[in-house]
Amino acid sequence: MTGPELNRWADRVWHHQRTATPMARITEEVPHLTVEDGYAIQARLIDRRTASGEHLIGYKMGLTSEAKQHAVGVSLPIYGRLTDAMELHTPIVDGSRLIHPRVEPELAIVLKRGLAGSVPLRDVLTAIECVLPAWEVIDSRYEGFSFTAADVVADNASAAQFYLPPYAFSPYGRDWAEMGVTVRRNGHVRHVASAAAVLGHPWEAVRRLAILLAQEDRELLPGQVILTGGITDAVPLSPGDRLQMTFGTLGILDVVVPVRKEDANAPDSY
Repeated sequence: MTGPELNRWADRVWHHQRTATPMARITEEVPHLTVEDGYAIQARLIDRRTASGEHLIGYKMGLTSEAKQHAVGVSLPIYGRLTDAMELHTPIVDGSRLIHPRVEPELAIVLKRGLAGSVPLRDVLTAIECVLPAWEVIDSRYEGFSFTAADVVADNASAAQFYLPPYAFSPYGRDWAEMGVTVRRNGHVRHVASAAAVLGHPWEAVRRLAILLAQEDRELLPGQVILTGGITDAVPLSPGDRLQMTFGTLGILDVVVPVRKEDANAPDSY
């Protein structure tokens, strides 16, 4: 795609993100759209966010399970960018900016030193400042939550909101892949899994991210936040929902979806 075409699509995606309105898949109009095109649109999209006053603070990994990769026809995970405007400071989902939100539990890390290119997992471990249980709200801007790999990359890997608690853990002294997670929605167990569901080990997601960025002559920087990928399937959210995510011995994170006035006549979805 040409520069003007990439800019036009970035403008369109940015409009639908800001207005929380669904759009047709880009590939319906541009069937030859590549994943590389998607990343070029994503970069321009983030330029629009930063121009509006947001700040890039890190990255999120997506499609970190083989099942999710097969569903959209890719063999590798993808990444999106995180800005400060996406971070929630209470565990309350802001539904006013969402179309059809879903939430998933993740492990987040904060880096104390940078990572560039292909590195062994031990280098990833020693680069981690701390680990936090977390959850991410994903919200595809495409109609019906339906997309190809190129589409979802262009939509910043469906990034919408995320929450980190006010405490963190040392990366040392435990096998993070063995950490179990249980997700309850309104008191009922919806999913049970371990962090090994993320590419066999959540730090492998960080290693893959460093490789992906190196292909664009970029690298991970100290202080950046990385969401390593959903440990369970994402749970659709409706007004009035309350979820509890139990992260092994790390504690429980709540997810609260308040009922807004405009939800009163449509309580089952956004």
